[in-house]
Amino acid sequence: MNRWIRLWSAFVGMVMIGNLQYAWTLFAQPMVKAHAQQHWQLSDVQWGFGLFIAVGTWAMPFLAPYIDKAGPRPLMALSGVLCAIGWGSLGHVETLPAFYSLYSMAGIGVACVYACGVATAVKWFPDRRGIASGLITAGYGMGAAAFNPLFDSLIRKIGYADTFLWTGITHGAVILLSGLVLMNPPAGYKVAAAAAAKPKVRRHDLDFNSAEMIRTPQFYFLYIAMLSIGIGGLMVTAQLKPVATNFKIGAAAVTVALVLTPLANGSSRILWGSLSDYLGREWAMFTAFSLQAIFLVAATTLGRGGDAIWVVLMVLVFLTWGELYALFPAVLGDLYGSKNSALNYSFLYSAKGVAALVGSGIAAQLFEKTGTWNYAFFGSAGLALLSALMALYVRKMPLPQKRSMPFSVQPSEQTQLPPGTRIGAQQGD
Repeated sequence: MNRWIRLWSAFVGMVMIGNLQYAWTLFAQPMVKAHAQQHWQLSDVQWGFGLFIAVGTWAMPFLAPYIDKAGPRPLMALSGVLCAIGWGSLGHVETLPAFYSLYSMAGIGVACVYACGVATAVKWFPDRRGIASGLITAGYGMGAAAFNPLFDSLIRKIGYADTFLWTGITHGAVILLSGLVLMNPPAGYKVAAAAAAKPKVRRHDLDFNSAEMIRTPQFYFLYIAMLSIGIGGLMVTAQLKPVATNFKIGAAAVTVALVLTPLANGSSRILWGSLSDYLGREWAMFTAFSLQAIFLVAATTLGRGGDAIWVVLMVLVFLTWGELYALFPAVLGDLYGSKNSALNYSFLYSAKGVAALVGSGIAAQLFEKTGTWNYAFFGSAGLALLSALMALYVRKMPLPQKRSMPFSVQPSEQTQLPPGTRIGAQQGD
């Protein structure tokens, strides 16, 4: 079966799980209102969003080994069940612990699909890792553009509880079906074009397992960079509608933003992922993350000036943020190989869980205590700039080495050698 069919099947699954994250902002305020007698506050339900992402990302290191060994199909089936039950039941919870538990269950289901999707891109497309990762993660970020208006309409017509139920059942079924054609490539799989190295992309011809990867300093720089850039976008994802309410943005503008921001989010992964194949991963990161810092500052200053400017700035925030989920798996595959890509990326992806807790619960509490979103936006902008600078530093670091290898030997930063070439024989050392 053509590898593109597998990629697009994974893309469909990613669209389904993306809705569980990017449609959430529509449910937050209805849930607070429905549980007013239990004294639920915005921060209470936003902690649920943070746990949904955190539990899912932290579960990935336990799930990913099964993808590398047994293939993605079993986990896709498991995800269909978990998402249907977890998301579908959220409208009928009466206590916060039940809400947190069920949303976390859905988060584990999301992790299954996400790990399978990224592994599909990295394993089947060693020759076009940036654009493949961009396409697959675009499904996660872009699908909500089509579904957010539907979610919004359903909430108004049948209520948020029944919307949870029916979208949970349908999304779970589609996830299960999309996984039927997914599988790992055969042993020794190669693509002829993979040997034609891009001049700006550094690549290893070695495969690191996770134990070897976490013993290298490059991994920790990438982890901190991914954590830092992740906070701002996740904060806006969770708080978009509450922020609009505080900024006195009109309902029509919010509806437009809920369509355009997912499109920008998904497009950013394709745009910057593709550019990174030619500019280099780190330069693409530096450029995009620096712009993200600028737009976050503008969003909380200029964004109060009217509906149109607020929508434009929200779009620009997502256009310079979503690419992190394409660039980081691509650079990790470049530095540590694709054989263990699912498990390796799961360790890096756990940074998203920490970022989600900061961007959801802590950001909402800051707003409740201060009455302004400025602290959350300015702090996120500073972290985005830190991430941009760290990306440049990672580029200046040598390629990671296994501990058993001499540290004096450094692979070329400009050449990807054919498989089997010894490190000591690489050019440019």
